[in-house]
Formats: sequence, structure tokens, C-alpha cells
Amino acid sequence: MNTLDENLKLAELHVHLGSSVDPAVMWEIAHAQGIKLPTKDYWHFVDMITVNPGKVKSFNDYLDLFKWTDLIQSSPLAVERSVYQTIAGAYRKNNITLLELRFNPMKRNRNGEQDLDQIMMAAIRGMDRASLEYPVKCGMIVCLDRTFSYKQNEILVNKALRYRSRGVVGIDIAGPAASGFRYSDYAQLYKKARNDGLGLTVHAGEDEGHNSVSAVMEHLEPDRIGHGVRSVENDSVLDMLHERGTTLEVCPSSNMSTKVVRDLSHLKEIFGKLKKHGIKFTINTDGPEMLMTNLRGEMNFLIDNGILEMQDIVEANRQAFASSFVK
Repeated sequence: MNTLDENLKLAELHVHLGSSVDPAVMWEIAHAQGIKLPTKDYWHFVDMITVNPGKVKSFNDYLDLFKWTDLIQSSPLAVERSVYQTIAGAYRKNNITLLELRFNPMKRNRNGEQDLDQIMMAAIRGMDRASLEYPVKCGMIVCLDRTFSYKQNEILVNKALRYRSRGVVGIDIAGPAASGFRYSDYAQLYKKARNDGLGLTVHAGEDEGHNSVSAVMEHLEPDRIGHGVRSVENDSVLDMLHERGTTLEVCPSSNMSTKVVRDLSHLKEIFGKLKKHGIKFTINTDGPEMLMTNLRGEMNFLIDNGILEMQDIVEANRQAFASSFVK
């Protein structure tokens, strides 16, 4: 089979901290902090925080897995170790030499019990340590959340700006669709972040349809869009993506696991439309440990199933380096 060169240096732009740490490390972190888990069986624990086709049947089922990983990572020491392990593992397992790691620090401060700045500094320490030990360029993306209040999200943007000189490179909006949430409400916050040097990305076109992609581009003008696969539902949206040169952070296995993408033929159709309209895209895992995958495996999976050609994969990897917020 035609497989990716093992020596090719890779870049990954869409990885969530809550889904990227080895279950064995998460088990150790949980016990070190005295967190009472619902099981003493390690293998049951692994099943709790990884995608199981019999358990994860929808997008919301997938998000439910983060309730445990966010809780376990809710301390400065836990965040520092999680960030370090993610970056170190990415290099050792996949020769990833550029990694952007995203997380929501407010989901790790136990509703205000932990100091938010301590959480941010812990993430930076983990990133600094990994960068010293491995030849990986890293950047942190702070995630806002669609279920949060505007005030909470404003605090997160201000934290991202405060630490932009320490390795925070961008902001994102993630989380499930929420009643009353409007992308237009965040236009000024995104403009402020852009003017102060942060890269902009947004989750859209995943659990929401193509209208979310057009709304994001109209109101927030991001550099990149997380997932964005449902943009293929409308040619006008694809034309807008092409005209603006917006890069999509596509996560194949994640979208198939959450049923955003129905099957392999649907995935092939999506990539076919992206290529036809000249859309820039990168390949990502979303969260390698939770989804039991890795970046090189994702790329080989697409080649082996005839969804993309080798030159498409190489170009997507080149695009990842080119569109990274890490400079």
C-alpha cells in the first residue's frame, strides 16, 4: 500500500487537551488528586473516556466523554502534566514538529475554586518543558464556549491576550449548540483579539449546518474554521471559503464517530467537493487518545480508502504549517 513517509515532519492544528492524553496517564492523575472515580477497574475507566461505537452514537454522546477528562485535568499540576504528555507523545508517536493545543481553562478551575491564572501558567509550563525536551514548536489556543455567558467568554479572551507573549497564539469557540447563542455577539471580541495579534478559529459546520459557517465568516472573519465539513451542503458557502482563503481543520475519524459524517462514501464526497472548490484544508485528529487514533494513521486511512491521494495529504500537511498561528 502507498503509505506516508515515516520521516515526514507533520503539523497538527486541531487537538483538544481533554481528548489527547493517554488513559494510563489520566488514571494516574486522577488518583494522585484523590478524585473518586466510578470504577476501580482500569479497563472500565478506559471505556469511560474513549470512543466506543456501542456507546457513542451522536455528537452529544461524544461531548459527554469530556465531563470526566475535564474534571481529572482540573488543577494546575494536572494541566501541566497533560499538556506535557500531549506534546511529547505527538512527537514520539507521529514525528509532529508543530502542534497547536486547545483547551478551555475555565472548565478546569472547578467553578472558580482554582485560580484561572494558575491554570493558564500551568499549561504554559507544560508547553515550555515539552519544547525544551523535544523539537516541537507549540502554541496554545484558548477555547470559548457556546454554553457560557458573554461575560465568561470575555474573561477567556482577556486571559488569552494576557498570555499571548507566553505561547497563547489564538482563540476558538467550541461546545455544543446553545439556545440564544449568536456568533454576531462576539464580533467585537474577535476583532479585539485579531487587532492584538491572536489567530482566530471557530468550530462551525460540525453539529450545526452550513449556515453556521457562513455566519462565522460574516461576523467573526476567522483565519480558520474547526471542522467545517458541512459547508459542502451549500456551494455559495464553499465559494465564500475559497474567496476568503479560509482554512478548514478537518478531523475525519472524529466526524465519523460523532455521525456528522455518515460513512466512507460521504467522507469521500466531502473531500471531493472541498477539492473541486479549491478549499484549503488540513488533517487533524481532534483528540488522538479519546478517538483511539493518531495523525499519521488518519492520513494513511484517507489514502488506503481512496478518499485522498498522497499528493493531497502532502499538500494538507504543507497547508497546516503555512496556516499555523505559531510563528
